[in-house]
Amino acid sequence: MSQVPVPRLARGIVVVVLAGFASVYVLAGSPLAIVAFGLQLVYVLRSLRRFRGPWLLVVQALVGYAATLGFGTSVGILGFLGGSLLLTPAWPLAPLVAVSAAVVGPADPAISMVLIALVIYGLTRLIDRVDEMYAARLALALAAAAEERLRIATGLSDGLGRGLAAIADGVRSVVDRPERASVVDQAVDRPERTSVVDQAVDRPERVAETLGEVVATARRSLADARNAAAGYRATSLAPEMTTARAMLTAAAIETETRVGHSEPLGPAGALLAAVLREVVTEAVRQNTATTCVIETTTADGTVRLRVTHDGARTAEDEGLADLTRQLGAAGGSLTTGLSAEGRLTVDAVLPEGPAEAAEAAEDPGAYRLSVALLAAVLVGFSIKALLFVPASLMVPAAACLAVIVVMQLRSINGRHMLALALLALLVYLPIPVFGRAWLGAAGFLAGPILLAFPWSVAWPLVGCVMASVAVSAVLLGLPVPLTVNFTASTLVTGLVVYGLLKLAQLVRELQEARQALARAAVVEERLRAARDLHDLLGHSLAAILLKCELARRLDPARARAELVDVLAMTEKAEGDLRVISGARPALSLAAEAESARSVLAAAGIQVELGLAHAELSAEVENVLGTVLREAVTNVLRHSSARHCAITTVVEDGVVRLRVRNDGVRSSEGRPGSAGIGNLATRLAALDGRLGTERDDDWFELTAQAPASMHMVV
Repeated sequence: MSQVPVPRLARGIVVVVLAGFASVYVLAGSPLAIVAFGLQLVYVLRSLRRFRGPWLLVVQALVGYAATLGFGTSVGILGFLGGSLLLTPAWPLAPLVAVSAAVVGPADPAISMVLIALVIYGLTRLIDRVDEMYAARLALALAAAAEERLRIATGLSDGLGRGLAAIADGVRSVVDRPERASVVDQAVDRPERTSVVDQAVDRPERVAETLGEVVATARRSLADARNAAAGYRATSLAPEMTTARAMLTAAAIETETRVGHSEPLGPAGALLAAVLREVVTEAVRQNTATTCVIETTTADGTVRLRVTHDGARTAEDEGLADLTRQLGAAGGSLTTGLSAEGRLTVDAVLPEGPAEAAEAAEDPGAYRLSVALLAAVLVGFSIKALLFVPASLMVPAAACLAVIVVMQLRSINGRHMLALALLALLVYLPIPVFGRAWLGAAGFLAGPILLAFPWSVAWPLVGCVMASVAVSAVLLGLPVPLTVNFTASTLVTGLVVYGLLKLAQLVRELQEARQALARAAVVEERLRAARDLHDLLGHSLAAILLKCELARRLDPARARAELVDVLAMTEKAEGDLRVISGARPALSLAAEAESARSVLAAAGIQVELGLAHAELSAEVENVLGTVLREAVTNVLRHSSARHCAITTVVEDGVVRLRVRNDGVRSSEGRPGSAGIGNLATRLAALDGRLGTERDDDWFELTAQAPASMHMVV
């Protein structure tokens, strides 16, 4: 997709189309067309929205009818008024404008008026829908990440949560109460206990059995944590590609990676990651390779991983034998080949399978609107052309136009040079037969040319098409004004067709981008959980297992001391689990910062994260977490940011959170939004405050509050 933000590109296209409409009437000698064009921009540009209102329609009506009745301008200029009426609650008046155009002028310009009104209405509605879809794509990513976080939380709570609870209960049954402080060494001296729990801890053999169960549970939980982390990573090939590149670079092997797949891959990701790991490990082990290329592609419902390097002596690799069988069982294949130059190529192909990420709900409204509008305009232009075709030639002319219309509609899904050549034949060959009626068809060729080629090539070609129309008009003996009109109309029709085709493509690309962003957010959430499981919970469980194993081998007094440590570790592990799963009732500033980094990175924003605060009170954590969440939402919704810095610092007992981003839009008034007001109220309740600052296209939000609640007066 273009580097220009989609809404801005869509508006640019609409402005060009409107300018094209106005230029026709300016060339016909009506300067009021410039005024009509300027008034129409109020409905297109967001910065001019404040000027909308009933008075604007009145002014448009005065300009339109003054041009037609006072200066003899074609009634087609009333299309600006008709389109504006369709955009307002006064839309029932639009048919009356069309009727007046039919009464005042002939059929041809009256049809033009209707077409211009439809184009203006459709394009304006379309850019509004593009705005909504563009903003919603980020909200969708947040929703997808939240849904995935909930799914992860449920799975971890059902498995690891129960395991940690069992460990805590088992250890606590031994060291919980003071009177059981020396239960391990005094168990034989207290046979009078009669409860089941007491009996469980009052007998040495039962103590040993309980500790054995705790060790087994800790071992299972550690394995579950590692498997869960591996499972979250397995659906994505990206981490393995990053690791492979690092390994190869460290081994002084020049590496190139080409990513052509979408994440997550699901089960295919695990198998392809295993193939990549094996090939790269073998290349590093042999230590003879100098270059390596890692490439992924997708085609026909399959995903392909290709690894090529120059460090192999043979195409045989025993380590790949088992993987070959696994890929075959999964419906894929694994092949190896050695070129004459000694370059080994490993090809792994697997079915993509069903997408695991939450897909963006299809929003066909905007796309259908663009297609319906394109079809209506094409049919309208065709009807205009048929008005000048003799009755005896009506059927073949209609057939040719029908083919052109179908080809234009198919252009939404892509363009081929063969189709463009066929379209050129349909535009030029019938001119000697149909005469002046067919000159307007050249616009159907100009639009696709603008779409098919870079503008450095397209505009000269469009100039050639316009010149060919002018030459054809002269050869047909048309007067100069009509020749100029046909030549200018070729450009205008081309711009209209290009605009409609391009907007339809943008809508489709935007829908695909929304889905890709949602998938990326889910992948980032899974990778975050995998990292935290490994770095936080994995280390805690490993320490718990080590302590429990040690307690089984120590004397009773020292064993009890180790078990007390196990209890503290278990509580910390349960806290880590809540952080990982996002199930903690109060917001955690650290967890929110990591989530913010994930979502911003998924949106292509470079994030600088620097948290320098110590432990905060729950109230402060909750409010600052809320501030950060709202700030990130504002970054996503109200800017075109490429960089965002999130930092915290504690000075003189006050913690300050700063969120600074670039790409601020000049027309946005973020400091006065309802969300910012709510945050200021929340902070005021903690004796804190919220501040905003703007510097060119940078925006900074600062929230400060007492680091601990006892400081609040």
